[in-house]
Amino acid sequence: MSTRQVSDQIDPVIEHVEQLSQPMAAGEKPAADWRIGTEHEKFVYCVGDHHAPSYEEPGGIRDLLMALTEFGWKPVEENGKVIALSGEDGAVSLEPAGQLELSGAPLENLHQTCAETGRHLDQVKAIGARTGKGFLGLGMWPDKTRDDLPIMPKGRYDIMVRHMPRVGNLGLDMMLRTCTIQVNLDYSSEADMVQKFRVGLALQPLATALFANSPFTEGKPNGYLSYRSHIWSDTDPHRTGMLPFVFEDGFGYERYVEYMLDVPMYFVFRDGKYIDAAGQSFRDFLKGTLPALPGERPTMSDWTDHLSTAFPEVRLKSFLEMRGADGGPWNRICALPAFWVGLLYDQSALNAAWDLVRNWSMEERETLRSTVPELALDAPIPGGGTLRDIAGEVLDIAKGGLAARARLNGGGDNETGFLDPLHEIVARGKVPAQRLLDLYHGEWGGDISHIYEEKSF
Repeated sequence: MSTRQVSDQIDPVIEHVEQLSQPMAAGEKPAADWRIGTEHEKFVYCVGDHHAPSYEEPGGIRDLLMALTEFGWKPVEENGKVIALSGEDGAVSLEPAGQLELSGAPLENLHQTCAETGRHLDQVKAIGARTGKGFLGLGMWPDKTRDDLPIMPKGRYDIMVRHMPRVGNLGLDMMLRTCTIQVNLDYSSEADMVQKFRVGLALQPLATALFANSPFTEGKPNGYLSYRSHIWSDTDPHRTGMLPFVFEDGFGYERYVEYMLDVPMYFVFRDGKYIDAAGQSFRDFLKGTLPALPGERPTMSDWTDHLSTAFPEVRLKSFLEMRGADGGPWNRICALPAFWVGLLYDQSALNAAWDLVRNWSMEERETLRSTVPELALDAPIPGGGTLRDIAGEVLDIAKGGLAARARLNGGGDNETGFLDPLHEIVARGKVPAQRLLDLYHGEWGGDISHIYEEKSF
């Protein structure tokens, strides 16, 4: 999640609603300037007993962050506590229970993306080797209860922890027990954004299926292949889901603004502190009648903060965020941006992907989204068959898109090789979670502790 920093830049007060679409319009870039931003989270555990370290304990999360400064990262503080790092490779930040996230820099190609990921993993593993910490690549803690997990000292998390149980049953699990991989991508115009948004939403269930990697809860199978994805269905209906309006005629920046104005607020950031505004209306804020700050009107930074508090399957800010994948190992961290860049950054590939899904009804899209956490590639698709039946075709479209980009590394290889882990999943017929379940019921003998040996970075 976002890490807010105090800034001395001028922050204009919002004078009229038309200003609210400015961040989206400002994100428009010519194709030559499109970039790839990859974010991934990982669970941190103590090697000796597998417990999740707290922020304060010796060798805990604070010490881990500070140790990373030897690689050139600069500390970011909130209320005197280091809660993130900034550097050339983007930012390292903390999820609510200490999951460590790399929010990578905007990069030109996937070769750079995978190199960036590798540098980060080498750094945390080097620190972990010295401090007895390991890092687990999964979509959900396989063995921890909520009570087993610490809360990091970030003001927005305090507000969210209080608010989540009011609006859903699984929001705390989302915050405390999950990890994801996410890709941030650009668009050239409002029309380009719309087409990419629609393809991204329609095919997000396929990404969820291919990356499904969260079949365990508290040491036992939970009946799902991506329980992380299921969690979002009971987190907060006001700020999650498939956004049917995206597929309606006339969708664009203004319609997304209207959606965001209907998303209840979490907080307002003032003078380095988070003010609890959970459940209150940004529309009231625009009128100067927000109960949390009566008489005060929002700035553009307040609006930027608010844009970060909705969690649909695809999110629009000044770029598009693809949000459907479980956490996983290094090769799948590289594979997710390859999947989406291949589909969305070449016009022929984008058109082919849209042709594949354009006739699906909203009801069919919603059904697919609701069944994929349990069934993954066996989830039924509109028109008959399952996701398995179109997975290979979609990957071929993505491969063609990457080949057309012709972004080569020093050895002359293009970006298509980053899709290999996904081709392997389709060829073997089992998503990552199914292979974990085979191990659990087979050589692990029902002992979930083996997952730390098998699935750590």
